[in-house]
Amino acid sequence: MGVTTPGTEIPARVEVIRDALAVAGHELVEAVGHDDAALSSVHDPRLVMHLRDVHSEWLAAGFAEDPGQDRVVPYFFPTAAMLGPLPSQRAAAVHARAGQFCYDTMTLVGPGTYAAARAAVDCALTAVDLIGDGATVAYALCRPPGHHVTREGYGGSCYLNNAALAAQRLRDHGAAKVAVIDLDAHHGNGTAAIFYERDDVLYGSVHVDPGAGWFPHVVGFADETGSGEGAGTTRNEPLSPGSDDAVWCEAVARLVASVTAFSAEAVVVSLGVDAAADDPESPLLVSADGYRSAGRMLGQLELPSVVVQEGGYHLPSLGGLVCAYLDGHASEAIHE
Repeated sequence: MGVTTPGTEIPARVEVIRDALAVAGHELVEAVGHDDAALSSVHDPRLVMHLRDVHSEWLAAGFAEDPGQDRVVPYFFPTAAMLGPLPSQRAAAVHARAGQFCYDTMTLVGPGTYAAARAAVDCALTAVDLIGDGATVAYALCRPPGHHVTREGYGGSCYLNNAALAAQRLRDHGAAKVAVIDLDAHHGNGTAAIFYERDDVLYGSVHVDPGAGWFPHVVGFADETGSGEGAGTTRNEPLSPGSDDAVWCEAVARLVASVTAFSAEAVVVSLGVDAAADDPESPLLVSADGYRSAGRMLGQLELPSVVVQEGGYHLPSLGGLVCAYLDGHASEAIHE
């Protein structure tokens, strides 16, 4: 709301998860670089180029000195409310162009943002490659998260949609139908939007009710079920603030049943653990046992599974929550 506050989506998130997984005995596999062409499978190339170039353009415009902001922060948003029936052109000024791709003011772009987001994509795609090589389940330690990124816009502390890219790559590798199950505390509006009109990818999400005032505020409701060829392939399970393991796991069970009914041949799990009771970014009260139960339910599908890290911001509990989910999901070694 125009005030600088400390971020919670910080590099230490990766470190605490990685260290916890190492202690638990999980195998570490380094991510392999993938061609940039993969990005256009779910993202508009203009979005990718914007993320790649906008920070250097921002610095060249002198904004680090005047007004003294060294991060890209949009201030102008050419929404449908502004444009009405008018056509929209590419903004000439970089400070205006920022808001043509970013839909909030909390998702800043700095000198290493694109490199980090691009590396997160490589983590997700490497996990898919491991599945192709015969692994039953592979976990991608992605940071920054990605499920709020649409085809043409980023926000919600997300820049490129790792889970959507993994789902598309599974399709490209031969899975006729793929399910994306989103356990993050917030609705993955980006993933939902990318697949909303498609009948080959099911999107299911359990999250805090946006109608109770939680991000992404205007989408993520139960009556959003897909459109066109994708009618019936979106399922949202919005929960009241304060929902605990019992309520949350019942919703997860319904999503798992929808995967079976969809006849999915592979699963992508958007593993946000910010639904945990100690997490500062949501009012849900899920415990490590709840995450372990969710992992067990999804593992019982016995489908090739790519688990992609999304949110989770309480550093003291973060690693244990991820381990709890993976312990529940896995019947054999997990590759990180």
